[in-house]
Amino acid sequence: MAEFKAVIADPKSGKAYKRDVTGHYANALIGKKIGDELDGLYLGLPGYKLAITGGSDKDGFPMRSDLPGPRRKRLLLSGGVGYHPDRPGKRKKKTVRGNTVSPDILQLNLRIVQRGPKSIEDAWQEQAR
Repeated sequence: MAEFKAVIADPKSGKAYKRDVTGHYANALIGKKIGDELDGLYLGLPGYKLAITGGSDKDGFPMRSDLPGPRRKRLLLSGGVGYHPDRPGKRKKKTVRGNTVSPDILQLNLRIVQRGPKSIEDAWQEQAR
């Protein structure tokens, strides 16, 4: 059974919200890729549209959008996700994870693309009742 910690970024307010995703909602996210849009219903936000922006696996390796598939791989990186060089031109081999969501992913980063009729706090309080 898959289980994710979803971090939802709200670009309008600059806030980030954390939500645990379990059960059949988490299983529905498996196979999605970075950049895919999904319905907010998976996270208890009806009417919202969210985009996957990244994440990390259970061992802390970040997802990278230019590596296809769900696997881990050592790449020679010169910058970007997974490696930030201290001087220009420096390259290093680093382990990163592919761009596809798998059960090994622990944290999933999402961004709000389209807002729903209610605020995030109101939607989650209504769901808790």
